[in-house]
Amino acid sequence: MKKSVEIKTFAVAGHSGGGKTSLCDLMLFKAKAVERCGSVDQKTSVSDYTADEQEKRSSIYATPLNCEWKSNHLFFIDTPGYGEYIGETTAALHASNSVLIVVDAVGGLEVGCAKAWKMAEELNLPRFVIINRIDRERADFNRTLAQIQEAYGKTVCVPLTLPVGTEAGFKKVINVLKDTDIPAEVAGEAAAYREALMDTIAESDEKLMEKYLEGGTLTDDEIASGLKAAIKSGNLVPVFAGSAARDVGIAELMDSIVSLFPDAASSKEVVFADGSKIQVSDSGTGIGLVFKTIIDPFIGQLTFFRVLSGVFTGEKDVLNVSKDGKERFGQLLIMNGKEQKAITDAGPGCIVAVAKLKDTHISNTLATAPGVKPLPVIVFPSPVMSYAISAAKSGEEDKIASGLHKIAETDPTVTYKRHNETHESLLTGMGDQHLGNIVKKLKDVYKVEVHLSTPKIPYRETITANGEGHYRHKKQSGGHGQFGEVALRMSFNDAGYEFVNDVVGGAIPRNFIPAVEKGINEAMTIGPLAGCVVEKIKVSVYDGKFHAVDSSEMAFKIAARMAFREAMAQARPVLLEPIMKVRISIPDHYMGDITGDLNHKRGRILGMEADAGLEVVNAEIPLAEMSKYATELRSMTQGRGLFEMEFSRYEQVPANVANDIITKYQSERQHHEEE
Repeated sequence: MKKSVEIKTFAVAGHSGGGKTSLCDLMLFKAKAVERCGSVDQKTSVSDYTADEQEKRSSIYATPLNCEWKSNHLFFIDTPGYGEYIGETTAALHASNSVLIVVDAVGGLEVGCAKAWKMAEELNLPRFVIINRIDRERADFNRTLAQIQEAYGKTVCVPLTLPVGTEAGFKKVINVLKDTDIPAEVAGEAAAYREALMDTIAESDEKLMEKYLEGGTLTDDEIASGLKAAIKSGNLVPVFAGSAARDVGIAELMDSIVSLFPDAASSKEVVFADGSKIQVSDSGTGIGLVFKTIIDPFIGQLTFFRVLSGVFTGEKDVLNVSKDGKERFGQLLIMNGKEQKAITDAGPGCIVAVAKLKDTHISNTLATAPGVKPLPVIVFPSPVMSYAISAAKSGEEDKIASGLHKIAETDPTVTYKRHNETHESLLTGMGDQHLGNIVKKLKDVYKVEVHLSTPKIPYRETITANGEGHYRHKKQSGGHGQFGEVALRMSFNDAGYEFVNDVVGGAIPRNFIPAVEKGINEAMTIGPLAGCVVEKIKVSVYDGKFHAVDSSEMAFKIAARMAFREAMAQARPVLLEPIMKVRISIPDHYMGDITGDLNHKRGRILGMEADAGLEVVNAEIPLAEMSKYATELRSMTQGRGLFEMEFSRYEQVPANVANDIITKYQSERQHHEEE
């Protein structure tokens, strides 16, 4: 394997439909890593090789690829551009040294590009941009470049290559730093961008700045080092022009990947989760981060990891630092889609796959020797859409749980759990298409069919006044009877639930007080309005009676439950609903549709802001209105919108809405009792 300075590791990201996969296929072909150029439309793409991706003609999974170009080994990951598969992109960026963002010259800067930029920025990864598909009808390089520059800075995003011609007339690109034979139609732009690049290069180093200002000519080596320094600091994001479909500008891009993209040694340090660091080394203890696992139909589980330092060798024992366990490596594999090639060893920057590890998962740290600390775990976005899931055939619940557990190990944006309040099993993910793909996988791989339905909302109940309850439980049926009497007071308590024993004089013996509290706790799980959990109340037990022979824990538990219900009825109970904090990113021309829809959903708009060329709406919306929002947002924005959602608080349900919920619950309960 090559030295770390000859290895480039990067992710290819951007919005769906921008041509990322076609670009990756073409790079493999140009580097002679494959015999023919793959095609998404012809279902021969090296990257989009799964049946699901071929059917949709769109990337669903992040696919590791590799090739050699100009004596360098390129490891790159083709990522999905569709927002529902953002977890795949998240993992890929954690396995990369830099990010190549593909922007469509027709569609311009869209939400998938902006999201990729923001994620790369948060991870402090150098960024590069290629404006692709310049050969298409209505393509406009300058308009797209202006959008990028407006979003991220005119002096930051500077073209390194410029297109000559556009649409059907797009025939070549020129390098504004290197080329001297520049067509007149782009000469003025090329000169301006060359000057901007030289200014940025000079600013990267004091000595270069001094030489530049004194009118000296920078050498090629000085220009290259200045470019790399500016890119690494984030002060420069080179922009390239090209067309993957016509193979124009792609060789120039690949040359720049070799000369400008950071190599595996450029990070210099491995930073562990506790903040400690070690120097990156081409030898010694191997340290790697697992970022992806897949279930291969032929060889079982494949685990992908990126080597950060040292060397890994096949057919050896390694340590799973995160699990404090040991794994046996078989062959080390480098992958191009489903095609695999065995290698003997792997150093920094390599993206490697290993088959059939026993207990190694995403975010685990691997090491070839003791003493290595865990690396920071990958933080995945929170799921935003849930379905209640049940087996289509009785008795297959265990098969569902087993299948979803295995799927969740390969996709951390999927969760499956039973909700403690609604008692439903919930499948949660990033949107309906994402979840639909999970259901399809359950059927195809794990041979189990399921039903999905809109989940119940976990409403809660509380009180708005004080109340008192009193109940005597007395039952005589021969032998020992049952007797317990409880009197209690109830008030609102914003801090949460509180139980107070105010009984004096032994009206209720101390040994029965726990039974009283247990009865109250049981009553709180099924509120009087809609059978929901009761919260934010203070309950004070102040009086009662007992019988020396007939009193029991059960009697006091029942008396406490009934007294609680009486107090709740007096205390003006109300229904509470979960309110979600939502952040919606959209192109500005959809703003009217989005705000109108939010008002219809009882949403409160907290503010709006511009972020990376997109409009961002911050709002609070009841969870009850969000069950289908992933689908609705996609429909309103033609797939150009993205949203994030997290729980904020519980809030009182408006009276008209609450009445409908309560009436429905009471009707269903009455119907159930009659049955």
